Amino acid sequence: MLAYPIRAMGVEKDLLKAGTGPKPVAGQNVTVHCTGFGKNGDLTKKFWSTKDPGQKPFSFQIGKGNVIKGWDEGVLGMQVGEVARLRVMCIPSFLCARLIFLSTSFIDLQSSKCTPDYAYGPSGFPAWGIQPNADLVFEIQVLSVE
Repeated sequence: MLAYPIRAMGVEKDLLKAGTGPKPVAGQNVTVHCTGFGKNGDLTKKFWSTKDPGQKPFSFQIGKGNVIKGWDEGVLGMQVGEVARLRVMCIPSFLCARLIFLSTSFIDLQSSKCTPDYAYGPSGFPAWGIQPNADLVFEIQVLSVE
C-alpha cells in the first residue's frame, strides 16, 4: 500500500494507489467511486457507497461548490485512476478562534482540522447517520474527468 498522508487545505489525503491520468481542473465533470465512513460518529462504519448494490459511480462538477468542500479540495488534487482516502476532521469554528489564542501549536491542529463547512456542518446529514460537525473519511477512486 502506498499510503502516506498529504495535507492540503484542511483535508488529509492518504494515497492508496497512484493514478496515471490527468488531474481535474475546476469546472470539469469528475466521475468517482466513493465510500463514506463516519456513521453515528464511528469512522469504521460506512454510511454510503457507490459500490453498494443498486448504486452507480457519482459525477459532479468540481470546484463549483456542488459537493462538500472537503471533496472539492481533496479530489481536485487527484489523478484519474488514483485511489485515496480523504479525511475531513472538523471542529466548530468558534473553537478554532479559541485555539488560535490558547495554543502555540495551532498551526499543527489547523493542518489536520477544518471548519464544519468542509463536510456537512452543524446540521449533519441525519438520513445517512452523519452527526453535526462530524469527522468523516471518504475512500475515493477517480474514474474519469471530462
